[in-house]
Amino acid sequence: MSVSAQPDGPAVDRAPPAVPSDPIWRFSVREYHDMIRAGILAEDAPVELLDGWLVPKMTKSPPHSAATRRVRKALDRIVPDGWSVDAQEPITLSESEPEPDVVVVRSDDREYADGHPGPKDVALVVEVADASLQRDRTSKKRLYAQAGIPGYWIVNLVERCVEVFTDPSGPADQPDYHQHRSFSKSEEVPLVVDGREVGRIAASAMLP
Repeated sequence: MSVSAQPDGPAVDRAPPAVPSDPIWRFSVREYHDMIRAGILAEDAPVELLDGWLVPKMTKSPPHSAATRRVRKALDRIVPDGWSVDAQEPITLSESEPEPDVVVVRSDDREYADGHPGPKDVALVVEVADASLQRDRTSKKRLYAQAGIPGYWIVNLVERCVEVFTDPSGPADQPDYHQHRSFSKSEEVPLVVDGREVGRIAASAMLP
């Protein structure tokens, strides 16, 4: 239990907010979009839709922001024609609309003016993880595996490595990636697009 002092009075005990015991409403992607269009949620609201829940986005530390910029620059140098690199932009899944730190998407004459990229448009999702490491290793990984996103990287600022997940299960009772490897700062991470390795990036280039 935490204790806080009021400006003009004695210290007051503050219990953490209780989790509601009643059912909590889940939203579809369409309902989420409707709320944004209606102004109920601002387009820059600090939330993202994960598995039907509105989840607060993690606060970004300076190392997190620096790593995000480094990842984007490194990927920009080697993505093949017909693909582009976005940062902190939404992708639309069946029941979620996460906003990955970095994503490699198809760009062959596509501007996505009528909707965000979907799973078939995405070659790679990258999450930069410090405070968000637990979420990125669990709920985010499950969502991306369920959607069949071919590659998922966690730039792990806590353990100073890049975790690479490939071979997604797709829809399953327990969605996951079948292949997982961690790359240390001294190693190079292969970038695979459309089933073909198109280049390698030094893990040290992504870890500030």
